[in-house]
Amino acid sequence: MATRMSPRPSLSRWSAVLTSERARPEGIRSRPNAWRLAVGAVCFGAFMGQLDASIVTLTYGSLRTEFHTSLAAVEWVSLAYLLTLVALLIPAGRLADAHGRKLLYLYGFAVFTLASAACGLAPSLAALVGFRVVQAAGAALMQANSVALVTTSAPRQRMRAALGVQAAAQALGLALGPTVGGALVSTLGWRWVFWVNVPIGLVALVGGHYLLPRTRARTRVAGFDWQGLALLAVATTSALLGVSAVSGLPVPGWCVAVLFALSAVAGWGFVRRQQRAAAPLLDLALLRARAVAFGLVGALSGYLVLFGPLVLVPVVLTARGTPALTAGTVLTALPAGFALAATGGDRLLPRSLTDRRRCLAGAGVFLLAMAALLVVPLTIAWLVPVLALAGLGLGTFTPANNTMIMGAVPARSSGTGGGLVNMTRGLGTALGVALVTLALHLAGDGGAETGARWGAAVLVAASAVAVVSAWLGPGGEPKAAREVL
Repeated sequence: MATRMSPRPSLSRWSAVLTSERARPEGIRSRPNAWRLAVGAVCFGAFMGQLDASIVTLTYGSLRTEFHTSLAAVEWVSLAYLLTLVALLIPAGRLADAHGRKLLYLYGFAVFTLASAACGLAPSLAALVGFRVVQAAGAALMQANSVALVTTSAPRQRMRAALGVQAAAQALGLALGPTVGGALVSTLGWRWVFWVNVPIGLVALVGGHYLLPRTRARTRVAGFDWQGLALLAVATTSALLGVSAVSGLPVPGWCVAVLFALSAVAGWGFVRRQQRAAAPLLDLALLRARAVAFGLVGALSGYLVLFGPLVLVPVVLTARGTPALTAGTVLTALPAGFALAATGGDRLLPRSLTDRRRCLAGAGVFLLAMAALLVVPLTIAWLVPVLALAGLGLGTFTPANNTMIMGAVPARSSGTGGGLVNMTRGLGTALGVALVTLALHLAGDGGAETGARWGAAVLVAASAVAVVSAWLGPGGEPKAAREVL
């Protein structure tokens, strides 16, 4: 008698498995603190993203030695990652709004983890840069959805606290990056800077599968705006390359002008395309809300102030003969203050204080700290409390700022909103590094301390913009609806 074989799974069945979000187990979904577990799962990505951003620069010396190349070539390990990430954040958020934020977040983690392993095995610098582009694509899927997953999982009254925890995880990754990176490079070698992401990524994938909620509110998409994506990529890439060139790279002046002109033309074309496209990447109506428009300006200024001192302080201290390890330890005062305020501020500040007033208070504090850098002696004894004060202000400002932005974004578009927030963070990071580097470069023979004062003036101006944006932004509490878990 012939044995009856069970039918093989059809292609459509596998397609459904790979493109559908799985529900959390009932035992987790029904827990009163299920939203806390979801926020904790998202914090893995927040931590890894900032750890990777601050750890890779420590491999430059080893990469130059192993691949026998110049510093300008090695810088593309970071630059290729940043350019790809910024260009893909809004498209990734748009796709997540349509197909599921949990689904694309987990795919992003998988891509990021596999690409990290590939980076550690790279046989050449060109291969490493290529793998970093793939890694950035995975990071875009993660980062575009991280803020959205937090805001759609947490109860409305706890949204600010949840975003504070996520911001603290970012600050922790930023603080540990130089220490962990230095230890790995000096003991195990530069490849372990990338391999360290693999075990964390595997744990995060399992945790996200069981702890993250499915997407309930989605935006229907009739197609994908490839032309809009191309224009956005050209606009952001040209702008970042232009800023990097102005910061002291040996590039002709006409080339810098062309880059900025190309960015402006592509940016204008992107806006025009979004007004006419049947399925635009970015719903421009989102930017008409005051909370979103002024909030994004404030977010860019805040992230600029957060990353600017990471360039300024080491230059000043090492010019005076301070060991690099000591300079790195001094820098931890900034992310430590940030993490303290982001996690504890919601408990210590009055609950009646609106997000707008929290933004004003936080921006006022880091404006005061940056102004202090213009007048106080730039010694360790002064820099540690000033950086800690700046961190406290930024840790108060950032969760409230992100809450205002996401509170004005409909739940069905939270992925796009999260992509906007994270793209702004990437641009603010690049501007913080580039503008402070430019100030140090323009100081020339004036010395490191003169350049530091000029750099501090840039950070004071950015802090003032953050104060104005908070003042002009609307008050009140977030109005966005929480998704059904």
